Amino acid sequence: MSNEEGDLYIGIDLGTSRSAIATSRGQRHVVESYVGWPLDMVARKVIKRDVLIGREALDNRMMLDLHRPLERGLLKEGSEKDQAAVRQLMSHLLDLAGVREARENGSRVRAVVGVPAEALRVNKEHLREALQGLVDGLIIVSEPFAVAYGLETLLHALVIDVGAGTTDFCMMKGHYPTDEDQRTLPNAGDWVDEQLARLLSERKTEVNVSIHTVRRWKEAWSFVGEQSKPLKVTVPVGGKPTEIDITEEMRLACEGLIAPVAETMIDLVAASETEYQEKVRQNIILAGGSSAIRGFAKRLEEELTEYGGGKIKVVDDPVFAGCDGGLALATDAPGADWEKLSS
Repeated sequence: MSNEEGDLYIGIDLGTSRSAIATSRGQRHVVESYVGWPLDMVARKVIKRDVLIGREALDNRMMLDLHRPLERGLLKEGSEKDQAAVRQLMSHLLDLAGVREARENGSRVRAVVGVPAEALRVNKEHLREALQGLVDGLIIVSEPFAVAYGLETLLHALVIDVGAGTTDFCMMKGHYPTDEDQRTLPNAGDWVDEQLARLLSERKTEVNVSIHTVRRWKEAWSFVGEQSKPLKVTVPVGGKPTEIDITEEMRLACEGLIAPVAETMIDLVAASETEYQEKVRQNIILAGGSSAIRGFAKRLEEELTEYGGGKIKVVDDPVFAGCDGGLALATDAPGADWEKLSS
């Protein structure tokens, strides 16, 4: 494939919690990574559709066989329903972005898809199968590399993408990153949700809330360090709306991310060439949805103090930074870099 006028280029950030898309024709969309089918004929009669995707699926989950098909940002293995779900999700994203119309009008569609940094080959193959017939060309890259490319932070830099399913690290050395330049941790947004839910169940035994409610609280009020005022929420206790204080549980759950992320960050900096370590420490980029945890970047900077200090910058738009970077790469990529996926 060679770059030709009229081709449609797209960048996709395929996420465990949310998936985003950006196109060379100015379309940008984000969808929550949920797909659901009606549980039975009653549910189908109420829903009046064969499948729901995104926020609609999550809001109607009681009536659905609900799937969150992306595990660590990639298609789960061994489940036909999850494979169908990820194809539904990708088709929905592409339709929102006008890809079907573009192909019908004769445009070739070429997609750069961001995935976790240590994605296994077999998972990449599942993703290729999910996109078969939907796009004409494909490049799969790590999510933090896509962010780095979009920011043009390609030399002496470290990108840390703290998503829902994984925290991914990518050391930028002026070329495509190798396996040695990248790391993945399971400690990320979902892990924080689980810690918060556990702390609440242990400390406030009268409270019974779903992981979806816990996740919503985290996304709205997550923080590390000091909190200026108590964080209070209202939940039903014995059927009666009751106000509870979740400040300490939220702080502990979020601060649990600091140690594993800081340790991996410092290991990667220390593994780089000695003469460039100072430049890398001053050029660390924090991306992903969980980068929005208030005070998190500052605390990571403090962890660098005994190593000579450093600077951590949070991306301006965590939702679209990955797919915008994928789009930038798609428009620049030479023909030899593309896999052909035409059906």
